[in-house]
Amino acid sequence: MSSPSAQVSPGAVPDTALTDFLIAHSLAEPGEPAHWTPLAGGVSSDLWRVDLPGRSLCVKRALAKLKVAADWQAPVSRNASEWAWMRFASRHRPDSVPQLLAHDPAAGLFAMAYLRPERYPMWKAQLLGGEVRVATAAAVGELLGHVHAASAGDAALAEEFATDDTFHALRIEPYLLATAAAHPGLAPVLQGLADRTAATHLALVHGDVSPKNILVGPVAPVLLDAECAWYGDPAFDLAFCVNHLLLKTLVVPGRRAELLRSARALAEAYLRRVDWEPPGALEERAATLLPALLLARVDGKSPVEYLTDDRHRLFVRTVAAALLRASVPTTADVVAAWEAALPDPSGSAEAWPDLFDGADGSHRSHGSDGPDRGETDA
Repeated sequence: MSSPSAQVSPGAVPDTALTDFLIAHSLAEPGEPAHWTPLAGGVSSDLWRVDLPGRSLCVKRALAKLKVAADWQAPVSRNASEWAWMRFASRHRPDSVPQLLAHDPAAGLFAMAYLRPERYPMWKAQLLGGEVRVATAAAVGELLGHVHAASAGDAALAEEFATDDTFHALRIEPYLLATAAAHPGLAPVLQGLADRTAATHLALVHGDVSPKNILVGPVAPVLLDAECAWYGDPAFDLAFCVNHLLLKTLVVPGRRAELLRSARALAEAYLRRVDWEPPGALEERAATLLPALLLARVDGKSPVEYLTDDRHRLFVRTVAAALLRASVPTTADVVAAWEAALPDPSGSAEAWPDLFDGADGSHRSHGSDGPDRGETDA
């Protein structure tokens, strides 16, 4: 999953089907010079910036096998679901999605506007660079709640986004079930969360609300990469995003207080928009999912690439396992427990315990790295 503002060095010219797509949809003229630049950051699709005379755009194509170490397959029909999610969001928050240009569902392709990084920086890059603004997190929470509220209880949307198989392949299996396989002692809890999530159908879920898929626009946050779009449990989106803010407290210790405030502000702004069910019911589902997603970003099929320190991964396993067993009822409780467990932000070796109890009750040392699953950030 990727950002249409994250440029890398130009690669080989893509196949002619991509050029034909642009011509067929009047986005390019036959024979017109076009420079294709692969964009970085994704594992589930190919994404290019296309520079044409006087204009630029993005083209995205879904992949059947994701670019991770594990064998991770997913249906390419998700490209059409992403296009449909962006169309829906554009009707309700037009400043929060790129302009949509053309779609070929049979080919699994669509084109959208290119958002230049100097005007639309990636939120993940800002956070990892120590630029943490609580107001940005609150705006993301408000946006997410607005989209969920606009879609809740809509039978037509529920039918259009009955993408349970795709969501299982991209989220339930690689995050919850793969993590259950890595932690047998926690498997019943994780299986229960997987079953509950799969059975809940209340609103239109984005499915990948991660800082790498959020651009900080001049008017509002811009959401990208809705390949996992599904009419399901909106608590998943809330937990998925708060999860990333907590993980970053480990690698940006100098901005730990602001990251924790951001996690709280995002959840609070989101919950103020919840009017389709009791907010406490949704928050409890998010709070119980959150430690499962924390653990998944270490031992699932898509571990975050920035947790390279064994102590950090061990910390996540230990705290997430305790929270899964405790089943805390609010996101504020999860954030408070995470904050209380964090060692001194100096990051010195003395600040971390010598040994933690393993996530399954086993005794692990600093050298224990858990399953070897490759480093990605899907």
